[in-house]
Amino acid sequence: MGSASANIQDHGAESGVRAGRGIVEGNEIPYRPEALSKKQENFKNRLTADPVSKCYLPGVPRAMYMPYAFQIAQGRDQIVMLFEFVHGVRNVFMTGEHYPGHIDFWMGDSRGRWDGDTLVVDVSHFNDQTWFDGAGNFHSDELHVVERYSPMGPDHIKYEATVEDPKTFTRPWKISVLLYRQKEEHAQLLEYDCFLFPSATR
Repeated sequence: MGSASANIQDHGAESGVRAGRGIVEGNEIPYRPEALSKKQENFKNRLTADPVSKCYLPGVPRAMYMPYAFQIAQGRDQIVMLFEFVHGVRNVFMTGEHYPGHIDFWMGDSRGRWDGDTLVVDVSHFNDQTWFDGAGNFHSDELHVVERYSPMGPDHIKYEATVEDPKTFTRPWKISVLLYRQKEEHAQLLEYDCFLFPSATR
């Protein structure tokens, strides 16, 4: 419902992006000095460097606040999230541990458990190719995310994610946003294909 996919911090309007309030707790991302320089470079090149603009999977947590619909299907041993954007699929396994070693996944390896009626998902094994938003906020392959999905009623879920990445940030930080159920009579996931247009040649 918001513009967090464009920028997870408070931001003004610019071409193609409406103004929005941030979803970062305290509105501050605690970058290490060398990582902040890279973030600033990403911002300068955001229109072409954003991985989403290249039709790549958005990663976690960005997939959860993209401006496209997604669907949650709950089974006994697995919860599956189906995303309209580039036909993304995310599996949250409710049994078993993370794979050993280090594996580069675009959407990470998700392992869930219940804390009362809140779904807690521990996500690791990321690559370093996704951004948190279109403003260049990024992470390394040491990213670790802990998500909490807390029902606020029959049609709303409070989504929270705590982000850790010792290569990039000086401390853990947190985002939160509300997820809304689509209530339209014929609501469903529809086709979305991402296309890259070749640069014009002279």
